[in-house]
Amino acid sequence: MSDMLRGNWATLLLPIAADESIDFGRLAEEIDLVVAARVDGIYSNGTAGELHNQTEAEYAAIQALLAERCRAAGMPFVIGACQPDPSLARQRVTLARDLGPAAIQVVLPDWWPVTEAEALDFLELMAEAAGPVPLILYNPPHAKRVLAPDELGRLVRAAPAVAGVKLADGDDAWYAAAKQHLSGTALFIPGHHLATGMKQGVAAGAFSNVACLSPAGAQAWTDRMAVDIEGALDLERRICRFMDEHVVPFRSLHGYSNAALDKLLAAIGGWGPVGTRLRRPYRWIDDAEALRLRPVAQSMMPELFAA
Repeated sequence: MSDMLRGNWATLLLPIAADESIDFGRLAEEIDLVVAARVDGIYSNGTAGELHNQTEAEYAAIQALLAERCRAAGMPFVIGACQPDPSLARQRVTLARDLGPAAIQVVLPDWWPVTEAEALDFLELMAEAAGPVPLILYNPPHAKRVLAPDELGRLVRAAPAVAGVKLADGDDAWYAAAKQHLSGTALFIPGHHLATGMKQGVAAGAFSNVACLSPAGAQAWTDRMAVDIEGALDLERRICRFMDEHVVPFRSLHGYSNAALDKLLAAIGGWGPVGTRLRRPYRWIDDAEALRLRPVAQSMMPELFAA
């Protein structure tokens, strides 16, 4: 299992129709395209999968479709059971368990920030529901309580069902602390920092925003890290510059959500039928912006599009 939970994992993005429904036909096509890109794995219901804006019936249908398509193709998959309500999260974990994923991702309850003891109790509840399937703890930078490496280390040592953590990385001091406190835990860092995380010997992989832009390109870049880390770092610098100059301002200056940014990346990449639309009340970025930025991205990061 530890060998499987590594590398470039592409996120499942929800195609939203004009009537606010999930277009499951386009979703099936998207899954097939990502499988064809030969990524290391696919995961569902992270932030980019709009976990926060779907019904429980829709949740079940999304996961069933992902599991069916991935099992048929021999593609590893991780199911996100993230839900800020711990009771609903437990139900989602139980449903996910029976679909046979490589792991199940959970997020700490977020209406009221949990204490360390409460966080451990929550993970024990989720582990009971997950049975033999390992857990991945998602601790995003926008969580009400962002855990430092030493806090995460205590938590995962006390909750052995947690095989991995998805989190934001940091500076050299953060990497040193991660090496000290989280050795043996699969860490999934932001996709656009993956080469740095690999060179530091800390990252197992990424649930990758770069894969939103190009699943095949992100996979080729990940594979390159094993044989040409300096070349991979050069591409990382250009990826980060593109993100900082052309994508992040939509959030920092105009208030768009991370899900909107991820769908913009997919539209820039132009590889599948996702579209930029989000469910209301969340705003989405106009397709025209993706068309404007596509040649910029292709010029700055040609390797991603050659793949």
